[in-house]
Amino acid sequence: MSNKLVLIDGNSIIYRAFFALPLLNNDKGVYTNAVYGFTTMLLRILEEEKPTHLLVAFDAGKTTFRHKTFKEYKGGRQKTPPELSEQFPVLKELLDAFDIKHYQLEQYEADDIIGTLSKEGNEEGVEVTVISGDKDMLQLVSDNVTVSVTRKGISEVEKYTPTYLKEKMEITPEQIIDLKALMGDKSDNIPGVPGVGEKTATKLLKQYETLENMYAHVEEVSGKKMKEKLIAHKDDAFMSKELATINRSSPIEVKVEDVSYVGYESEKVAQVFKELGFASLLNKLEGITVEEETLELAEIEYTLVDEVKAEMFTGNDSFVVEMLGDNYHAEDILGLGLVNEKGRFLIPLDIASESAVFKEWAENPAQYKAVFDAKKTLVALLRSGIHMKGITFDMLLASYLLNPSENSHDIPVIAKQMGKRDVLSDEDVYGKGAKRKAPDKSELEEHIIRKTNFLHETMDEMIEKLKENEQYVLLKELEMPLALILGEMEHQGVVVNKERLEQMGNDLKERLSRLENEIYELAGETFNINSPKQLGPILFEKLELPVIKKTKTGYSTAADVLEQLKDEHEIISKLLLYRQLGKLQSTYIVGLLKVIHKDTQKVHTRYNQALTQTGRLSSVDPNLQNIPIRIEEGRAIRKAFVPSEKDWIMFAADYSQIELRVLAHIAKDEKLIEAFRSGQDIHTQTAMNVFHVEKEEEVTDNMRRQAKAVNFGIVYGISDYGLSQNIGITRKEAKQFIDRYFDIYDGVKTYMEEIVQEAKQNGYVTTLMNRRRYLPDITNRNFNLRSFAERTAMNTPIQGTAADIIKKAMIDLDIKLKEENMQARILLQVHDELILEAPKDEIEKLKEIVPAMMENTVELIVPLKVEYNYGESWFDAK
Repeated sequence: MSNKLVLIDGNSIIYRAFFALPLLNNDKGVYTNAVYGFTTMLLRILEEEKPTHLLVAFDAGKTTFRHKTFKEYKGGRQKTPPELSEQFPVLKELLDAFDIKHYQLEQYEADDIIGTLSKEGNEEGVEVTVISGDKDMLQLVSDNVTVSVTRKGISEVEKYTPTYLKEKMEITPEQIIDLKALMGDKSDNIPGVPGVGEKTATKLLKQYETLENMYAHVEEVSGKKMKEKLIAHKDDAFMSKELATINRSSPIEVKVEDVSYVGYESEKVAQVFKELGFASLLNKLEGITVEEETLELAEIEYTLVDEVKAEMFTGNDSFVVEMLGDNYHAEDILGLGLVNEKGRFLIPLDIASESAVFKEWAENPAQYKAVFDAKKTLVALLRSGIHMKGITFDMLLASYLLNPSENSHDIPVIAKQMGKRDVLSDEDVYGKGAKRKAPDKSELEEHIIRKTNFLHETMDEMIEKLKENEQYVLLKELEMPLALILGEMEHQGVVVNKERLEQMGNDLKERLSRLENEIYELAGETFNINSPKQLGPILFEKLELPVIKKTKTGYSTAADVLEQLKDEHEIISKLLLYRQLGKLQSTYIVGLLKVIHKDTQKVHTRYNQALTQTGRLSSVDPNLQNIPIRIEEGRAIRKAFVPSEKDWIMFAADYSQIELRVLAHIAKDEKLIEAFRSGQDIHTQTAMNVFHVEKEEEVTDNMRRQAKAVNFGIVYGISDYGLSQNIGITRKEAKQFIDRYFDIYDGVKTYMEEIVQEAKQNGYVTTLMNRRRYLPDITNRNFNLRSFAERTAMNTPIQGTAADIIKKAMIDLDIKLKEENMQARILLQVHDELILEAPKDEIEKLKEIVPAMMENTVELIVPLKVEYNYGESWFDAK
């Protein structure tokens, strides 16, 4: 086989990948979009080119030997976004896993490394392929050297040989340098000759062949103005030629023979793919075999109960409700496991639900029970007419507090984490995906007993660990009482007026139809608005709007692209609205109608209490925390959420700027504290400080909007790049904003620095209530992993404390409502907002109780503030 050398321009390809793909991150929050794009291209290169020699070249730094010639070389370039610079070390680790050599050289660019090696390869008769997004590389083209230039992001390449270059650009490889000398290059800040574009430069080179020859005959150049420009900028042209010339004799320490490539070990690469979350690329690696682990289980004895007897219980019982689905319906229950000092018992649901003895035990608060998932247990049994009480331990929540970064807290997973090997995984027993089903009777019974037995034998160990971490109080006094309140909320559900929702759907359909016709009129033809393939040519060819981004299938019509085109044509705002309304119709109107319970006419959302690492709740089936509120039609959906009783109202109470108040408390920043204590609007105050405005009335809406973005961005460790994207300003302006913010709120800056140091020392950060978040990457040598861990260290105590406060407020409020014998009940929790329903005659009492409970649930050095309202629907209450 003949030798083939492939040289990849690392900087060029990773840059193009970064801007071609949306910001992606893995489950650790590490940005990976650029590395992902680079990797997809690399896999294609390995498959198609089959190199025997391979190198990825990188720039070594900002300063090169070219800066001695021209100080301003590449001077106009913006600073690399941190979201991209963080990915360079990740890419290099990935290349190491592939056993691919990468190289950089101080004072030289990737182009020079590639130019030098391609020259060596060419002279030795080796077939060379250069891969880059930079057309400067075309000067390297020869009979042995093909330059593949990326197009449409990184999804396609255009292969340049001497013949193709001549056909395409009408010049030779040697003339590429002279072309650059004349026309310059904005991206590299190479001046060239002002007013000379590619067409003129090509025409001159076709006539005079070289820059030197053209200047020897400059008096013959037609066009007085052109001649004057060429003469006036002769020095610039020759300097530009020097800058554009790739140094093909760079003092590199690698030779072609040093970059031989024999392939990669699939297992090694697969491991890195898994860490980065590149699951979709695993199937592109050949020869991966994952050994199945077999588990030898010891025999376990149990009694299958045909009648529930009081002597089965001890008052310290471990109890597991086993169900296959997530709906918590009684029919989903596969069986009940009970383990205590008297033995192990498998109780079929039909026997339990018809037994007065079982009901008496379940509903007796003095009969203590350890369970797995108290909320699910409560709701499932409520639907069988049994109200479980006396729960003293919840293994799901205990595991969540001890290991908040784990994705799953099922009993078999916990068993594996704790090194216990006596519980099969649910997948082993039930199968997975479409093949998921209950196993045969004896296998099912044994699985339930093993789970319950594990709970019984392990809870003391988990309790001790929680106490060591000072988290047992968090479990007992916050998470477990909350689980029971959430269970009652899930069981209660919230009424959705089906007719009103259907009417909204019909109105939206009419609105979408009108919008459709308006779009067709502006486009001058009918087409499928939802098809990017059809929409792209309309916008960018027929209406000649500027092309922002291309994909492998054509023009990008993604939301961020349309946002940038908003001021270019009337059709864009209509397209954006059409998409928003279409999503409302399909996701929220149709989606909500699907999940209204046929008997209760309610939706029974389920709250995930053991999911987020910050402690925040999320909701599913349906996700009621996600109903859009930025547009009027989205807010209107809340009109369909109404009280379940006649002459009742909906009551909504919302924490005002809770995360910023928590930040003021934790950071002890004097200016923030003063702003909140004096009742100032914090965003207006920040705008006044950042924009140096003395009076509130001088703060414009736009100033306040930008200040708000900075305030909340700081909480999330936002970068100048992220802030610039959020509020549509340059990165330089965004950096000035952030710097000014930290100059003013220096206590916040000190907190950010100190919390990172604390995280490095302890390996975790905590909320005010001792919720932990572990940060194993806080001292990682990988810049990207470490940076994300640092941002997380800054944010978690703030966001996590805010989540804990809202949870505690729900418990306090629930207790108070019951103490006062009120009928009012909490229906929903949506971020920082609680929604209740209550009889109208309880309104006055609610106006006192709700804000009092929420504002006084914890004592901070700044006041907590709650805003409330009420009305005939959730919408009216907002």
